[in-house]
Amino acid sequence: MSEVPQPDHAPDEGELILIDKPLTWTSFDVVKKLKWACKFKKIGHAGTLDPLATGLLILCTGKKTKQIDSYQAQEKEYEGTLVLGKTTPSVDLETEFDRDFPVDHITQEALERTALQLSGTLQQLPPIYSAVRLNGERLYKKARRGETVEIKPREVTVHTFEIDSQDFPTVHFRIVCSKGTYIRSLVRDFGQILESGAYLSALRRTRIGDFSVSDSVPMERYINDKRTELNLTND
Repeated sequence: MSEVPQPDHAPDEGELILIDKPLTWTSFDVVKKLKWACKFKKIGHAGTLDPLATGLLILCTGKKTKQIDSYQAQEKEYEGTLVLGKTTPSVDLETEFDRDFPVDHITQEALERTALQLSGTLQQLPPIYSAVRLNGERLYKKARRGETVEIKPREVTVHTFEIDSQDFPTVHFRIVCSKGTYIRSLVRDFGQILESGAYLSALRRTRIGDFSVSDSVPMERYINDKRTELNLTND
């Protein structure tokens, strides 16, 4: 019996990639870099991270891109740091400080009460510096032009909001939340509830569903390993 001829190339079933996103890179920057360096025909990410955030970024290639929505819908976990007493327009360090606020009136009890108030099901306003689309354009583009826009609130769920205020007015936190939750919005609201102001100084995504950042790899290491596997030469 003769053998049935096999195709030269197997169908692209796709790959699930867990990357530890580097600081200052956008999520789309990572997509573009991997697509070019590893010669992926089709690749996308499952859940945006801000440029000043690090941590777990899930990417899908080939046929697995059809599963992106299911990964985006999963629960997220973050660890980060907010600082009370100052604000920036972007609620992080992408923009310059614009206002100072008092913090002497803030007690430990008030901090814990505020974290509890920002837990559960919330109607949350996304930050103006965000990738949310309004009339087909990203909000951050409107914000950079100084435009005033009306943003509709979104329902989100914060399952866990733990704080450590031993370095007050710096507050370290761990948040477990639903898809679509903006940590910068929680930080903004945290400051406002305390009749002060706050900005996000550091953020790291540590988990998406059952996937942990401990299972991820640095982007350059993944690229080097993949190019070796594919026997790709440097362009």
